[in-house]
Amino acid sequence: MESRARTVWRGDLATGGGQTTLASGAAGPLEVTWASRTEAAQGRTSPEELIAAAHASCYCMALSAGLTRTGFPPDQLEAEAVVAFERIDGNWTVTSSRLSVQASVPGITDDAFQEAAENAKLGCPVSRALTGNVEITLEARLT
Repeated sequence: MESRARTVWRGDLATGGGQTTLASGAAGPLEVTWASRTEAAQGRTSPEELIAAAHASCYCMALSAGLTRTGFPPDQLEAEAVVAFERIDGNWTVTSSRLSVQASVPGITDDAFQEAAENAKLGCPVSRALTGNVEITLEARLT
């Protein structure tokens, strides 16, 4: 399986802009600009927001699979990823992804849920892609 996206950019970095389209047709075209990365989104997206979306959705899939394997299929998982984009030694860098999840999982203990949540953080393919370059933290709560 391969996933594709295409971006067309016009102009310089500061005043130019682009459109990103997902090949699946699920989203796009999505407007992207430098300002949407470093200032205010104003209805446009950024690579970091797309990373956050990928991380949150991947994490939910990994947690759902892990919970189901242990006999506790979730009723609902709601995950958020907050990706930080900062200057490090003068270079713009993705520095962290803070995951948080609220879950409704009938019959599970908090200890078992915390273990499953941590395992999903470590095992999610997007987490594995980011590990070693980006700090990944997790806050997990049963509702």
